[in-house]
Amino acid sequence: MTYLTNLKKNWIKVTGFALGLVSFFFVLLFLNLNPQKPAVTATLAVALLMAVWWIFEVVPLAITSLLPIFLFPMLGIMDGKTVSSVYFNDIIFLFVGGFMVALAMQRWNLHKRIALRILMFTGTSPAKILLGFMLATAFLSMWISNTATTMMMIPILLSIIEQLSENLDKRSSEKFTVGLLLGVAYSASIGGVSTLVGTPPNPMFVKVLDIIFPNAPEISFSSWFLFAFPLAIVIFIITWAYLYLLYKPLKASISKIDGSTFVEQYQRLGKPGYEEKIILTDFILMAILWMTRSEISIGSFSFHGWANLFSKPAYFNDGTVAILMGVILYFIPSKSQTETFIMNWEASKKLPWDIVLLFGGGFALAIGFKQSGLSEWFGNALGFVSNLSPLLMILIISIVMTFLTELTSNTATTQIILPIMGALAVSLKINPLFLMIPATISASMAFMLPVATPPNAIIFSSNKISIAQMAKTGFVLNIICAILITLFTYYYAPVVFHISLNSLPAWAH
Repeated sequence: MTYLTNLKKNWIKVTGFALGLVSFFFVLLFLNLNPQKPAVTATLAVALLMAVWWIFEVVPLAITSLLPIFLFPMLGIMDGKTVSSVYFNDIIFLFVGGFMVALAMQRWNLHKRIALRILMFTGTSPAKILLGFMLATAFLSMWISNTATTMMMIPILLSIIEQLSENLDKRSSEKFTVGLLLGVAYSASIGGVSTLVGTPPNPMFVKVLDIIFPNAPEISFSSWFLFAFPLAIVIFIITWAYLYLLYKPLKASISKIDGSTFVEQYQRLGKPGYEEKIILTDFILMAILWMTRSEISIGSFSFHGWANLFSKPAYFNDGTVAILMGVILYFIPSKSQTETFIMNWEASKKLPWDIVLLFGGGFALAIGFKQSGLSEWFGNALGFVSNLSPLLMILIISIVMTFLTELTSNTATTQIILPIMGALAVSLKINPLFLMIPATISASMAFMLPVATPPNAIIFSSNKISIAQMAKTGFVLNIICAILITLFTYYYAPVVFHISLNSLPAWAH
C-alpha cells in the first residue's frame, strides 16, 4: 500500500515537473506579450513554472521559491542583487519575531494552559463545548501557527469525544464529533485572518502592496486588526451557529457532559510557572506595542502611536517590535531548568524557514511583475471586467480565490494573484486595496477539502470525518465567507483605511 501511494505521488510530481517545463518553454519560445519588453514574457514564463511546481509540489515549496534568484538574471528580468534582497525584509522579521514568541509559548505549554482555561470557562453543554473549542482555537491561531494550534487541540478534543460516546447515543456522538472536528479546523483559519501574523497571506499582502506601490500608506498591525477582527468575529459566530445546527446531538440523547476532563488536564499542568508568566507578559506587551505603534484614526477618533515619541517614528515597524519582544526571551534565565534561558536556539530550529523562503519567492515574483511590466500587461488584458459593478467584481474575486485555494497552497496562490489584482485596479482606476484585501482574506477561507489547509488535513487524519461531510459543510461556508468579505470590503474598508472606491489614489499612479 505504501509503495502504491508513493508511486502515485511520484507520478503526480513527474507530471507536474514536465507540465511546468512545457509551460515555461512554450511561453518563452512561442509568445511575445510585448515586443518592446522581452522581460514581460520571460516573467510570465517564470511565474507559470513556479505556479505549476507549487501546485504539484514537484519539490518542496521553499525550493521552488528560490527559482527567481537565478532565473531572473538569466532571462534579463532583474539583476541578482536586487532579487536576492527581497527575500529578507521587515515583514519577514515580523513573522520570525512573532514565531519566536509563539515557540516560547509552545515550549512551556502556555498555549495549552490558555486553551484549557477557555474551555473551562465556556461550559459543558454541547453548544458551549463547540464554542469553547472554536474560541480557544481561533484565539491561539491569531498569534501562533494554525497548524500547531490544531495539533495541540486534537488530543484535548479526542478525550472529550471519548466522553461523548459514553454520554450520547452512537449516532449523536458520531454526528457531534464531526461538528467538533470541523469547528477546530475552521476556527483555526478564521482566527488566523485577524492579525498580520496569524496566517501567511496576510503579511504577504502587506509586503506585495509595498513592492508594487512604494508610496502607498502603511498597512500596520493595528489597521489590519481593526478591519479583519470584526470580520472574523462575524464569520466565527455564523460558523459556530451553522455547525451546531447541522451537527448538534438529538435532544433525546443529550445528557450532561462532565467538564472535569478539562479541569484534570489543566491540573496536570501544575501552577503557572515563572517562565509562563514571563512569556505571557512578553506576549501581551508585544500585542499592545503592535496595536499602539502607529496612528489610529476612525471618524472623529484619533490616537497617536508611541512611535511618534521618537524623533524618527518612520524608522519603526511591526517587525521591529516582533524581533525586540522575541529576542528578549533569549536573555531571561529559566528558573526550572538550570543553565538555560526561556528561549534557546534549539527551540528556534522549529522556525518554519520553508515558509520564510516561500514568502521570499512571492516577494521576488511581485517585484518581477512590477519591474518587467507584466503587472501592467495583466491590468490591460483584464480591462474588460470594467463593465462589472465594483461590488460584483469583489464578490467574484472572493469566490474564485476561495475555491482556487481548495486545491493549491494559499500562500503560493496569493503570491501569484496579488500583483495581478494591483495592476487590474490601476487599469480600472480604483483603489488597489479593494481588490487586494478580499483576495488576501479569501485565500484563508477554504473549508471544503483536506488538502486546502493544514488544519483541514489534520482533522481529516483522525478518520472520524469523510471528505463528503467536509465538502458539503465547507461549500456553504465558502459562499457565506465570500459574501461577508465582499460586504466588509465594500462598506467597512473605506472607514478603516480611509480609501475611496471611485478614484485611483495618487500613490498608485
